[in-house]
Amino acid sequence: MNLTEHFTSHNYINLTTFRKTGQEVPTPVWFVEMDGKLYVFTGAQTGKAKRIRANGRARVAPSDGRGKPLGEFIPKRGRFVADPEIIRRADELYKRKYGFQRRNLVPPTLGRFDQAEPGDTLFKSGC
Repeated sequence: MNLTEHFTSHNYINLTTFRKTGQEVPTPVWFVEMDGKLYVFTGAQTGKAKRIRANGRARVAPSDGRGKPLGEFIPKRGRFVADPEIIRRADELYKRKYGFQRRNLVPPTLGRFDQAEPGDTLFKSGC
């Protein structure tokens, strides 16, 4: 499924991460699409970051601001991003997409969500 077509008209995604027990934890988050991947900024010590750090497993769907899914969920793999150039580009996209709301937030860390593949693991530190 083409990510751009699936998410292009939405401001939020329902980012569902998984506890060690397998329990789902849905969270509505802002996102940007860049180079066929979804990027999400979040604090390094947030629950979603800790869960991604623990197992990388996630699924995403377009949603409203409260997290109500507005489309099909797609399995993804969460990864940490530390590359300053990728972070800069994603931050610029966030500023364009979310305007003044985005400028009031400090981008603590950046995470990337790729298509899930067997054996995929987290890399780099950050989100």
